[in-house]
Amino acid sequence: MNRINQLFASNPHNLLSIYFCAGCPTFDGTARVIRTLEQHGVNMIEIGIPFSDPMADGVVIQEAATRALKNGMSLHRLFDQLHDIRRDVQIPLILMGYLNPIMQFGFDAFCRACVQYGIDGIIIPDLPFRDYLNDYKPVADRYDLRIIMLITPETSEERVREIDRHTDGFIYMVSSAATTGAQQSFDGQKQAYFERIEALGLRNPRMVGFGISNRATFDTACAHAAGAIIGSRFVTLLNETSGDAEKAIKQLKKALCRYNT
Repeated sequence: MNRINQLFASNPHNLLSIYFCAGCPTFDGTARVIRTLEQHGVNMIEIGIPFSDPMADGVVIQEAATRALKNGMSLHRLFDQLHDIRRDVQIPLILMGYLNPIMQFGFDAFCRACVQYGIDGIIIPDLPFRDYLNDYKPVADRYDLRIIMLITPETSEERVREIDRHTDGFIYMVSSAATTGAQQSFDGQKQAYFERIEALGLRNPRMVGFGISNRATFDTACAHAAGAIIGSRFVTLLNETSGDAEKAIKQLKKALCRYNT
């Protein structure tokens, strides 16, 4: 069974998924960050593929992508860094990146490399849903890879249900229509959106992302979904600690009141 499905099979709650950009702040830190996050109780990891025009991302992740590209990170080099990651890492790993570099790599070759290097799923924010159904899902299914689709407060109920019918793993529930970035709390409008999606009784579990950085936002997300995805805040902490993933995740978990050593 795909590791993403294994994670959600026991109907867990309060899951913590962490995003970071491969190649930032250091070129060769990818595997070290992954191993450290698993050792400190992170349930799932999203590894960002740096791209020159990350349109769904806020300033923090845009700058991380720029820094990673300047450090020499590429998709080929990222796969090289993951060559033995499954020797000791057990949690689900997801690659998150935009369509352009994946298409340059070749989608079939990309999926084949994902399987070879232990990747369980893919998030492609700029992949149109119809293209996913017609051209990408059949290929990913052959490799037992999960393509995770995003929904926002503007996504219609009809489209949400269609995504739920035609995807597997989990649904990435974007907290707002804005770009990524830390927030201090979720207002009533966002909470009403969480409640509306929860009431649909979807087949797939949901993870909430964008804007989660502290106990208030984490707890609100977990109250209406299986867990939360944290990106910008962790990327900031990783930069502030000069790539020390242990210090960064300890600081983050302390802010979430999930601190342990």
